[in-house]
Amino acid sequence: MQEKMNIREMENIRKIRAYAILSKGDTPKKVNEETFILPSQSNPDRKYKITHKQEWTCNCPDFQKRHVKYKHIQAVEMWVNLRNTIMNEDTLDLKEQMENVIKCEACGSLEVVKDGVRKNDHREIQRYKCKDCGHRFTVDKVKGYKVNAKLIALTMDLYFKGLSTRKIADTIYQFYEIKLHHETIRRWINTFMGKIREHTDKLEPNVGDIWHIDEQKIKANGEWFYSWNILDENTRFLIANTITKQRSILETEMVMKKAKKNIQNANPEVIITDGMPAYHSAIRNEFGDSVTHIGGVGIRDRINNNVLERYHGTYRERDKVMRGLENDSTGKQMNDNMRTYYNFIREHSVIGRTPAEQAGINLGLGKNRMYGLLSMAITPECDTHTLSP
Repeated sequence: MQEKMNIREMENIRKIRAYAILSKGDTPKKVNEETFILPSQSNPDRKYKITHKQEWTCNCPDFQKRHVKYKHIQAVEMWVNLRNTIMNEDTLDLKEQMENVIKCEACGSLEVVKDGVRKNDHREIQRYKCKDCGHRFTVDKVKGYKVNAKLIALTMDLYFKGLSTRKIADTIYQFYEIKLHHETIRRWINTFMGKIREHTDKLEPNVGDIWHIDEQKIKANGEWFYSWNILDENTRFLIANTITKQRSILETEMVMKKAKKNIQNANPEVIITDGMPAYHSAIRNEFGDSVTHIGGVGIRDRINNNVLERYHGTYRERDKVMRGLENDSTGKQMNDNMRTYYNFIREHSVIGRTPAEQAGINLGLGKNRMYGLLSMAITPECDTHTLSP
């Protein structure tokens, strides 16, 4: 016990001595990411080199003798941590300040003043007045709704992570004491995902030349339909999807036509599919003989369609909660929403970023991608972007 106390006391003494070094103004000099120089406390002309590769080392006599983190290493550690903290705080503060700058939505002037509040059943909304043009406005991202954009983004994010609209309504009530009808949440999702899709559809990804095509069965109003998907192997970007009743050549071509519409000058070199006969003719009709078609692939084959099977798993996470779709129109809407979520919001577990980012579309959405994308899609450049409930 006494030995443990002595160890703790020694560690505290080293930390105190490290603080003393920094408090004197002897800040480390950074040579590179791994090497720092710190002056000796007894002889300022003497310099010690502290390095950090696999572990911290110092060429001072104390460390060379005992190989323990003495004051020089602890001082550098403290300085590095403090420096990183300050830089992160400054970056966050700057970003927050930039986002919180209030300017007139009519004329862009920064000469605005507070002008009372507008109340609803759940919250107070600050109003502003422009001193230059007299325009009165609020800075809510969404207008005419009883909750703010962040709460709407939260409901959308929970939905695509697998919660039912009823469970989302219960969660919002428990955490925020706001009562929402589950149909209200469904309308929000479809309305705002539509706005987001209008924005993202204008962005063209830089996809590769190996595409995967596959279909899966989904149920709508008691009937079975086919959900088709085309995915780029390099970026995992979901290029196109659609829903059909049958799997004829004509219907197989539908998803390929959509891919060509979504990707201008689409020219894949290889298309990988399962063994369905309609694929060969549909690919030749839409892309010509220059495309190599590899069909009949299986899960354990060297060349396979597993990248699309993983997407199907993501889709099923949402589909099983819904317990079937109302009709094929609902299915098409669900497909479109899932494609946007998969490409722009959900970080891919293999590539470590979203497919959109992998495809060169870097929107700077921040930590909360759903809120960032929602804000970007509905930020009013003019009144035509303002939504009504």
